[in-house]
Amino acid sequence: MENETTETPPLVLEDFIPYRLNKAAEAVSQRFASIYRERYGLTRPEWRTLATLGQFGVLTATAIGAHSSMHKTKVSRAVFALQKRRWLSRKRDDMDRRIENLELTPAGRKAYNELAKVAYQFETELLSHLGKRGENELKAGLAALEAYFGRT
Repeated sequence: MENETTETPPLVLEDFIPYRLNKAAEAVSQRFASIYRERYGLTRPEWRTLATLGQFGVLTATAIGAHSSMHKTKVSRAVFALQKRRWLSRKRDDMDRRIENLELTPAGRKAYNELAKVAYQFETELLSHLGKRGENELKAGLAALEAYFGRT
């Protein structure tokens, strides 16, 4: 049995996996953000909203928030900004007038397609630094963490 007066060794934050995952995710996210910010002047919530609508087509703001892990306020601001650019349109649901369906306009779809190509190039370049084995191990590790924490 461990002596209760024994001190726990100091936690080396730089070796703590949750900290390292967060730092790596933030670094990658910031690098990619610099691209879409520079080319299109988009914020992170605007990019996530654009990408989510580009992927799924017609969604509600609530569905965008759930998919992209964004608070409803951030989604609302992003929707407003994308609508102002004429990249997004809103339409009341025919069955439930309280619901607004959001969809990319042709100009929004064009921007999404351009940015999707850039995103694929960014991901390819990022993964090239890991090699094929490292890429496979990273994907397997992420899948295992997502499965453990209930996100598939």
